[in-house]
Amino acid sequence: MKFHIERDVLADAVAWTARSLPSRPSVPVLAGILVEASAQGIALSGFDYETSTQATLPADVSDEGTVLVSGRLLADICRSLPPRPVEVALEGSKVSVVCGTARFSLQTMPVEDYPSLPAMPTASGSVSSDVFSQAVAQAVAAAGRDDMLPLLTGVRLEIDGESISLMATDRFRAGLRDISWQPADSSGATLQALVPARVLGDTAKSLVPGTDLTIALSSGGSGDGLIGFEGLVGGGSRRTTTRLLEGEFPRVRQLFSAEATTNAWIETAMLIESVKRVALVAERNTPIRLAFSADQVVLEAGSGDEAQASESVPAQVVGPDISIGFNPQYLIDGLTVVAAPAVHLAFTQHTRPAALAGASEIGAEPNLDFRYLLMPVRLQN
Repeated sequence: MKFHIERDVLADAVAWTARSLPSRPSVPVLAGILVEASAQGIALSGFDYETSTQATLPADVSDEGTVLVSGRLLADICRSLPPRPVEVALEGSKVSVVCGTARFSLQTMPVEDYPSLPAMPTASGSVSSDVFSQAVAQAVAAAGRDDMLPLLTGVRLEIDGESISLMATDRFRAGLRDISWQPADSSGATLQALVPARVLGDTAKSLVPGTDLTIALSSGGSGDGLIGFEGLVGGGSRRTTTRLLEGEFPRVRQLFSAEATTNAWIETAMLIESVKRVALVAERNTPIRLAFSADQVVLEAGSGDEAQASESVPAQVVGPDISIGFNPQYLIDGLTVVAAPAVHLAFTQHTRPAALAGASEIGAEPNLDFRYLLMPVRLQN
């Protein structure tokens, strides 16, 4: 095996493939990246029996062949190389990586011990990479991070005809984003899948703006099913498959239908900065208090002998005054992914979840394509 390739192209593809490799593999070969050189270019693959990644990219291939090398070591080497063309070649039982005067020699692992990657399911449809990337970033903000509750570390995809809904929750907050897509089947099929949020996030980060992403879903969303994503990058492609999570996802959609009694509009950037400042004096796991009145919201944190802070921010408030407490980081996460000049907050009671949505300006109708639901925290009297 021997090929030449541009340094940046190789480094980017290797880093993307290595990102999904297990830090503690059950067998040593799963820590490797499979490098396959053919007349069509090269393919870099990683697999941990749950998630597979494969990047194909153009290269000047002199000799075809397949090798398996340490993925993280190869990524570290490629990232450190000077900005010059790279030559990769198999020399006996080792792989040489040469770039300018820099030369590395890597030990290979047995290719025959590496598991076969799962086949990509049949394509279900496609979506704009720009739309999908933003939707995933908004949805995963509410996904759980606790691996002891794997069900909540996923994002539920609900496909209904030409629309996809992405939902996530960690029990303290929830996100719901609706987008349009182009289904491969015009019959208006309904499908559901619970996809690991980490895989979705990594997939979205690798997409190239202005291209389309193919989504392929098998087994109607059952636990034994797979979901696959494939997008074009440069002159090649990147493909990810992952097993779907099992379990009954919480019924969070119905929580978004509550009728609001108080509505408030605030400039998003101004509120984010105010929350960050006031939260400086908040002890860990303690809330900040937001008091909404006709033309402002007053933020407060700290009490008694502790450090205290308060700040007022202009707001347009319609409905009864309300005081409510939130985890400041959860609030900042929601405000950040709203991605709009103004944020609309809808309240029912100070003990019930508040719904956040973006708005083009103060007083404008909120954009309900994305909504972020935040549970309040009980305030100390």
